[in-house]
Amino acid sequence: MAKAGPDVYGENQGGFSSDNSPIYGFSHMHDSGTGGSPSLGNFPIFAQPGCPNGDINACKYTLWERMIERVDGSVHAKPGYFDITLANNIRTEMTVTNRTALYRFTFPETPADPTIPSNPHILIELSDLPQTRSEANITVYARNGRITGGGVFSPSFGIGTYQSYFCLDFDGAQVKDAGVWANTRASKATSLKIAPGDVRHTPNARPAGGWVQFERPKANNQILARVGMSFISETQACANAEREIPKSNFDAIAKAAEDAWRAKLEVITIEPGGVSNVFLKAFWSGVYRTMISPQDYTGENPNWSSSEPYYDSFYCIWDSFRSIHPLLTLLDPGSQTLMVRSLLDIYVHQGWLPDCRMSHCKGLTQGGSNADVVITDAYLKNISEGIDWNLAYEAVVKDAEVEPPNWDVEGRGGLASWKTLNYIPTENLDTDGVGTETRSISRTVEYAYNDFTIALLARALGHTADYEKYLTRSGNWRNMFKPDQRSIVYGEDTGFQGFLQPRYMNGTWGYQDPIFCSPLQDFTGCYLNPSGRETYEGPVWLYTFFVPGDMVTLIATLGGRTTFVRRLNWLHESGVLYLGDEQAFLKVFLYHYAGRPALSAERAHQYIPSLFNDSVGGIPGNDDSGAMGSFVALVMMGLFPNAGQDVYFIIPPFFESISIKNGQTGKTATIRNVNFDPGYKNIYVQSATLDGRPYSRNWLKHRFFLDGGVLELTLGPKESAWGTREEDVPPSLGPFGNATVPVNATRVKRRWEMPGAAEFGFGGASS
Repeated sequence: MAKAGPDVYGENQGGFSSDNSPIYGFSHMHDSGTGGSPSLGNFPIFAQPGCPNGDINACKYTLWERMIERVDGSVHAKPGYFDITLANNIRTEMTVTNRTALYRFTFPETPADPTIPSNPHILIELSDLPQTRSEANITVYARNGRITGGGVFSPSFGIGTYQSYFCLDFDGAQVKDAGVWANTRASKATSLKIAPGDVRHTPNARPAGGWVQFERPKANNQILARVGMSFISETQACANAEREIPKSNFDAIAKAAEDAWRAKLEVITIEPGGVSNVFLKAFWSGVYRTMISPQDYTGENPNWSSSEPYYDSFYCIWDSFRSIHPLLTLLDPGSQTLMVRSLLDIYVHQGWLPDCRMSHCKGLTQGGSNADVVITDAYLKNISEGIDWNLAYEAVVKDAEVEPPNWDVEGRGGLASWKTLNYIPTENLDTDGVGTETRSISRTVEYAYNDFTIALLARALGHTADYEKYLTRSGNWRNMFKPDQRSIVYGEDTGFQGFLQPRYMNGTWGYQDPIFCSPLQDFTGCYLNPSGRETYEGPVWLYTFFVPGDMVTLIATLGGRTTFVRRLNWLHESGVLYLGDEQAFLKVFLYHYAGRPALSAERAHQYIPSLFNDSVGGIPGNDDSGAMGSFVALVMMGLFPNAGQDVYFIIPPFFESISIKNGQTGKTATIRNVNFDPGYKNIYVQSATLDGRPYSRNWLKHRFFLDGGVLELTLGPKESAWGTREEDVPPSLGPFGNATVPVNATRVKRRWEMPGAAEFGFGGASS
């Protein structure tokens, strides 16, 4: 829960930025690289060498007064530790335990300003990154310098409010004076309360907090600041701090944090093969960022009592289901299991699976009910310990069948139309619930895939009738496919026909330019707001490719393999695709379904390292709590999941070999490149063996990671025939699977009903 870091002015998504933005404090909880509004960053602390002429009112209190530049080159960071020196020559090191942040301030021997005596001054402010505090209180204990307090804040991408509490203690110097401050003035009063801005509990912008002034530090000019955090009470914040850091030993705490991180990361072993450090940094940074969220708030849930784990900062599952949760399933299945249990406990106590959640508040839904995908993915990949699968099935079926009163924050809207018209209409009449009536195209294809994953779970659990029903619904994307729609870009026909288009309740068609909401046209035109359009954060060109459960039908619908590959090439080469949004990830690997895995490898190298590298701009979009990090890590590992299915696409890893030790079985799976070269001339698989036997499929099942083994890929400089046959491509299990006929033709035979198709079956938790 504790994630200590500097906060800079002007970049609030994760608190810190690696540019030259001034720093105004250090706060103790953060969400990493979020989109939308800033998040957390509650109760920042800030140190000054002293106050001019010893006058406490000559110190700087407000954010705009105290923010200061950093010393160039002074940042040193590693998992569990961060170190920076500011222009006032105060070095700040920080580390954390589960609920507590620990800072070590090293003050200059002699302040640069001769009017400043060596009486360090440390303040805490009752604020957060987005400045949403509506009310707060603070108490200063002048005898020992302890400061406690709390406040009411708003979540960054959701509804409601949350309360947060802190307990700040110091060690290393005797307290000289202490008090509270407000606006730009300090007082020796020891308590302060802030009322809401008005009766609607809007934010109160009044700067305020507490301060402590010290005698000269006893040793090394250092003062330790320990900040316990809680969502329950000030008393629990103090108890957290006292339990987790009972003694003032910064180096030991930092070492323990590093050891905890090392235990998480050491399940991966790499033989780099001489690749550039840029690739190594991009990979390990990606793995690290994947493990930052969701966050374990067990014991800190103020809304209900439960024996189940409680995780927060599912921010958002629309972003995380595609790569964050699949990567955690590979590297940290124990934590992924607890997260699934937490999702189900949220369902038990709040009635719905969340699609987004932060700071104990309901977050905004961006498309479908994507916890359904996470739950099915977990079942198929043996994430099972302590999970009640009957409860899980009940939860996903409720998403599919019952519309909530406010589907902006949970479940799905437009279910009456979904069940009768078999698509989400543009300008839909919805009398069952309230929500933002936009994104009809993207919601349709996402609902279709949500239902597809429910169908897989239904089949695995023996619900045959539900399996048929949800499998049929998964084909609803076809009802928004307009076969004669063309795409004209800058006056020229792209040469491709047939795209998803808006459709009204009476069946007539609307129009949205297939490149609208892309870098080629009005990039920001499809955000989550009442004036948004019929796709979400991406163009029709992108969403027309989103049929993850039935790619064989999509390929046939778009004109067959050759035309499909040309269309996919146009998507990646025209500039219409923005890889900084998560729905673009899967598009890198769709060539596998057309029997062209070599082209997926080409696209992977197109985007890495050009968009993913160790520069300041080395992440193409909001990291979204690790989504970008998990994408680059998985791609460089040489596999990418089709989340919600037991399918991993194979491309050559970006290293000579990579091994993953499974946390459930203790077995190790290795993917090894033969003829690997660090200049990446050989990026095409010529042949493969799995445990010494020839392997021609261009995809893997999760069983490989559970059982362990060696996948050996022999590489060459040109595309080969490996993985290109129809029997080599990943399965398509949708209602029109194995389609070889036009869109409006009679329903075709399902692929798994064909002779020999049982080998494509998906394994359950016990298979």
